Amino acid sequence: MNRKNLIALLVMMILPALGVNSAMAADAPKKPKISNGLALTPPMGWSSWNNFAEHINEQLMIETIDAFVSSGMRDAGYTYVNLDDGWQRYKGARNKYPLEFDPVKFPRGIKYLSDYAHSKGLKLGIYSGPGQTTCAGYTGSEGHEKQDAAMFASWGIEHLKYDSCCSHKDAPVPVLKTIFGDMSKALMSQKRGIVLHACHCGWGNIWEWAADLGINHWRIGQDLSDDFDYPGNREGYYFDILDMLDRGVGLEQYAGPGHWNDYDMMVVGLAGKRSKDLVGAGASNVEYRTHFSLWAMMDSPLLTGTDVRSMDSYTKETLTNKEVIALNQDALGRPATRISSVNGLEIFAKELSDGSWAVALLNRGSATADMTVSLRKDLHLPWSKYSIRDLWQHADLGTYDIPYTAEVISHETKVIRVYEVKDAK
Repeated sequence: MNRKNLIALLVMMILPALGVNSAMAADAPKKPKISNGLALTPPMGWSSWNNFAEHINEQLMIETIDAFVSSGMRDAGYTYVNLDDGWQRYKGARNKYPLEFDPVKFPRGIKYLSDYAHSKGLKLGIYSGPGQTTCAGYTGSEGHEKQDAAMFASWGIEHLKYDSCCSHKDAPVPVLKTIFGDMSKALMSQKRGIVLHACHCGWGNIWEWAADLGINHWRIGQDLSDDFDYPGNREGYYFDILDMLDRGVGLEQYAGPGHWNDYDMMVVGLAGKRSKDLVGAGASNVEYRTHFSLWAMMDSPLLTGTDVRSMDSYTKETLTNKEVIALNQDALGRPATRISSVNGLEIFAKELSDGSWAVALLNRGSATADMTVSLRKDLHLPWSKYSIRDLWQHADLGTYDIPYTAEVISHETKVIRVYEVKDAK
């Protein structure tokens, strides 16, 4: 267990014992039946699919790992560099083909990439699925969970995206529990800790049972398109950013240290420049920043799909904002709840381990609007005075004893952190 996860676990154990914030302790999510002790804060990293789909290779991965270091992504907290579908050698059913890496794409093998990632202070993730084939038609892991888990561990893998998008879409919950539970048990039997991501697109109410199988994060909805607010669902399937946000509202109780609602890979900075296997016309910089703010507030894993080798300055500043990331990585592990929604103006609030609160003011509408949050009325905090810090402006806004009002432009989200100010005795 790394230092950050250990600290997170200790905080979760000590605060209730000390009687800190009894209201907080009263509605704490229940502890999962089993746990691998990993992902005590939401995983942060990168996945290859949004930009490259199955067109991945050793050179791309080496360059991405290097870019994590040179761009400041690693220092901002991003850890996992994840191979998605397409690393496998064969297309076809597992009962015909073994699961092997493609020797043309990866001439020095996956273990080489893992060792390289580790040498840079990063971790390597990989992809498979519980069917005979994966979503892109490559060999899956069905019937070979123990064998594949041991192989991944021998390669130094530390994150597995286990994707049932094609093989078990309409399967009943008992079947889903079996297929994901079998891989979870296989991974936990390895000496190396491997984070398990169950990618089932929110079907089967996965949030209700995934944590009890030792799963670390699970998709709550269908694939995220590169859109902020597309009318309906693209191709009758894809969720846009606001769709996914709405999907997660009300599911906060299922998330906590070690088990998270996953809002899908971020599309921040794609601007429509994506793989042909992802849809969407792109979003504005303001909308992408809102996207990042909300994923951080809701404690979704922060797995970006942008090409980190060629980020523009705005995208880099968005993805590496340590003050916003700190909300996502807070040891308390409480996702934000939507406390107000009136005419497209929405307020989200999130309690933090140091007693402060994070507040996000989202303007879903088409016109600039004044938005007001009252700590007494909206957050039910009995503070007479409080200070505010704007996390995107990196600026302290002063001390208040009245409700806070901000001008929020269309599709913007302002994120503030509020602290109680106690009068000196």
